[in-house]
Amino acid sequence: MAEPPKFKRLPPVAPEWLSPEAHAEWDRVVPELSRLEVLKSEDRAALAAYCETWATFVEATRIIATEGLTIEAKQGTLPHPAVGIARNAGRELRTWAGQFGLTPAAENSLGIKGEDEGDQSDPFA
Repeated sequence: MAEPPKFKRLPPVAPEWLSPEAHAEWDRVVPELSRLEVLKSEDRAALAAYCETWATFVEATRIIATEGLTIEAKQGTLPHPAVGIARNAGRELRTWAGQFGLTPAAENSLGIKGEDEGDQSDPFA
């Protein structure tokens, strides 16, 4: 198996155009991803896409919380448009989060041991 290229592990700088919610998510995840040496500056676009997808999910979820899951239309009761937006953003969010090891399943694929290095007497650790 070929060894991957050795990128400099420096976190990317947040784009100035990120929405406030996306910027807050950037500030939340970048320190730990940097500590784990997961990020490189070339990851800026993918990380921005993850953060903006999070922002879309949050906005749609807030709209649903305020306006409800359904709307009344000429055709009758229909799902609120924000339901579809939240659902699509959730799917996209899982994909982007997986790229950075931000889901429990994806975390294992990074091959990084956590803070707890395990019990040395445990043969399964």
